[in-house]
Amino acid sequence: MKFIKYLLICLCFITISCATKRPEGATEAEVLFKEAKELVSKSRFIQATEKLNTLRSQYPYSFYATHAELLQADILFSQENYAESAAAYILFRDFHPKYSEMGYVVFRISESFYRQLPETFDRDLSAGIEAIKYFNELTQSYAGTEYAKDALNRVNRIEDMLEKKEIYIADFYFKTKDFVAAKSRYEDILKSLKNNDERARIANRIEESEKKINLITN
Repeated sequence: MKFIKYLLICLCFITISCATKRPEGATEAEVLFKEAKELVSKSRFIQATEKLNTLRSQYPYSFYATHAELLQADILFSQENYAESAAAYILFRDFHPKYSEMGYVVFRISESFYRQLPETFDRDLSAGIEAIKYFNELTQSYAGTEYAKDALNRVNRIEDMLEKKEIYIADFYFKTKDFVAAKSRYEDILKSLKNNDERARIANRIEESEKKINLITN
């Protein structure tokens, strides 16, 4: 009986020891950061955020406080909270303009906006406009890096969606007989449109709109 009690006590101590074992670190800030990273690797984002909040509030001038800000943005991205992650990455960039891996930060800003795009072009595409801005920065300032390799394809897809939306709006004005607005839209579209078949259709719509306007005004 005494042996069983002794064994149970030993097991309790072992369990407590394992449960409370923390990563090694030169400072408490480093330990907290390592704990947060371990939690992130296990997708325990709420607990990781708690660790990061403790680090940033108790050790705001620590080397790890800066990395905690970036890791918090990464957590938001992993949770698919893309509007929040975009804001967090932009804030990080504003406060740490000399960060050594700024290409990564710009990439994540771009992706955060890109992943807010709807599946169809007839919805709000404002996130796409922001994404283009940061993808262009990637191709200009971080060309040749792994972060820029898909930027051009992303931009092409967004521009295609934006173009289709502009055509959709112009066609709507034409169908509702607002020929002045339709003509103006079609003329703007024609300046950058590359599809030859669509260019011919748009040019024809401009001509038709012009005729309708003349009929109304004369």
